[in-house]
Amino acid sequence: MDRSEPKLTGWQKLVTLLREETTGIHPRLIVLNAAVGFLPRHHAQATRARLMSVAGFRVGEGTRLAGPPKISGGPNLFGNLSIGRDCEIDADCVFDLGEKITIGDRVTLSPGVMILTSTHELDIREHRAGPVQLSPVSVGDGAWLGPRCVILPGVNLGAGAIVNPGSVVNKDVAAHTRVGGIPAVQLEVLAPSDATPT
Repeated sequence: MDRSEPKLTGWQKLVTLLREETTGIHPRLIVLNAAVGFLPRHHAQATRARLMSVAGFRVGEGTRLAGPPKISGGPNLFGNLSIGRDCEIDADCVFDLGEKITIGDRVTLSPGVMILTSTHELDIREHRAGPVQLSPVSVGDGAWLGPRCVILPGVNLGAGAIVNPGSVVNKDVAAHTRVGGIPAVQLEVLAPSDATPT
């Protein structure tokens, strides 16, 4: 008896193709991007944050966004981002929301900060990027992430931590600590009252 897969009809093939090609499309995110695209960069920063809240992201009061962040992620995209109160998020930041990104209060993200929650397992030599692995990222209250730094999956940045520009952070950073480099290493321990710039 033949137990092979049943043949799909033309309509079934079309539905399967459409399902595969539209996975990950978020209509609310498309509308949000269109709305904030009309706002001039470095202006209407509070409005941009309010629009993100209206779209379904958790954004605390007093938070300002200088430009629309580049957002990607899976089906729980809107539930995977939490931004605290009184944060400053500059233009061209990237949020990979395959898993949760939690940003505390009074955090500063400089231009081009990239926070990633997904990577790949090492696979066979013919195709090294294996199955996707997801790990959440958290950024503690008062932290400051310098321009173009990259925070890799699973990293927790402590309160008042500072990441130097262009750094790649692949492990946790203690509170009130400055790190820098590729990969980032501890550069100095800061007094709690000096850790967060004004």
